[in-house]
Amino acid sequence: MPEPFPTPPLSAADSHSPAAPRLPGRLPDLWAHPRQRAWVEVDEAAITANARALRAALTPATELMAVVKADGYGHGALPVARAALAGGASCFGVATLQEGLELRQAGIEAPVLVLGNLTQPEELRTCLHWQLMPTLSGMREALLCQNIAAGSGRAMAVHLKLDTGMARLGADWQQGPRLVEAIAGLDAVQLAGTYSHLAAADAPEGDEGLTRLQQQRYEQVLRSLADRGLDPGTRHLANSAGTLRSPALHFDLVRVGLALYGHRPGPHLGGALPLRPAMRVRARVSLIREVPAGVGVSYGHRFITRRPSRLAVVGIGYADGVPRLLSDRLEVLFGGRRLRQVGAITMDQLVLDATDVPELDVGGVVTLLGEEGDAAIGPEAWSETCGTIPWEILCGFKHRLPRLAKDGAEG
Repeated sequence: MPEPFPTPPLSAADSHSPAAPRLPGRLPDLWAHPRQRAWVEVDEAAITANARALRAALTPATELMAVVKADGYGHGALPVARAALAGGASCFGVATLQEGLELRQAGIEAPVLVLGNLTQPEELRTCLHWQLMPTLSGMREALLCQNIAAGSGRAMAVHLKLDTGMARLGADWQQGPRLVEAIAGLDAVQLAGTYSHLAAADAPEGDEGLTRLQQQRYEQVLRSLADRGLDPGTRHLANSAGTLRSPALHFDLVRVGLALYGHRPGPHLGGALPLRPAMRVRARVSLIREVPAGVGVSYGHRFITRRPSRLAVVGIGYADGVPRLLSDRLEVLFGGRRLRQVGAITMDQLVLDATDVPELDVGGVVTLLGEEGDAAIGPEAWSETCGTIPWEILCGFKHRLPRLAKDGAEG
């Protein structure tokens, strides 16, 4: 049965001829309904359960940072943040200043680390005002923070990032002791943490060479700091993969992204943890077509029907985040059964072969990603087909898809 949603009563204008003007005072409720076309459902209870499971896998001395950048990996940063706090997360990681401001303006008071590089005085001044911690990759930013904080009369908390093998953000790890010592000499800057980022912690078992090297470099810096009597602040190295790979990578804090949303960075990681996927992408059938054999479907006729077919047109496409590379290779769920998508995925629509599922009709809802009954389609199924990674799939769903809580309330 189609999932119901409010249908507005017919107005007098609805009975007029097509040429009659229609100028409603407001849009009908139907068009504003978040389940009118396609949407993303977020299971906030799953986020809380995942945070709780991850927290239970850590020692009491190790904190859990929930990484909610990229709008909570496409799930919605604010509902994810609140759900993660309920599960035991103590702080947050974001990529941009705006992401940090979104949390603060929503009333979230937990520590927030901006993982991206902020280089402009106004950005750092905003961090100080909103009590966001910037990441430093060298003394230039440290001195900017000192000047800004000294003029305000209060200290500015920062984290220093060291490059131990990623060749991206961060200062050269060998400069770590010198930088920590220099930052310690700044009276208006508080070094709240020293961290690095693992480049290959999701590598298969037996291929941990780079991760071991990065761990050794990071620990060498920490030993040097201890020898000099310098405080690194909170020590953190592990992302989701590092967290699931080894407790030796945990230190004082772990930064968890993908695992928080219920997915493992590799099939060999975290098998004992009861992680629950938190996202479900769903869309509604807008039209059923009955066509004979030999009919070309969608742009380029890359699919030709081989039998009389019943085609279901669904209102979601690549402009919503369904990769065009999945054309003719995508499957969806309906009533726990799998249906094949046929023809080219277009900007706003795709077509399913519903010949063998006569109960699927106009208004019916299909699941493109996530669980339905005992069946499930994970982001790995899409990423493997497209030659990419699950992170990109989850972050790719556009904002014209409403984010709704699993119970139906808007998230």
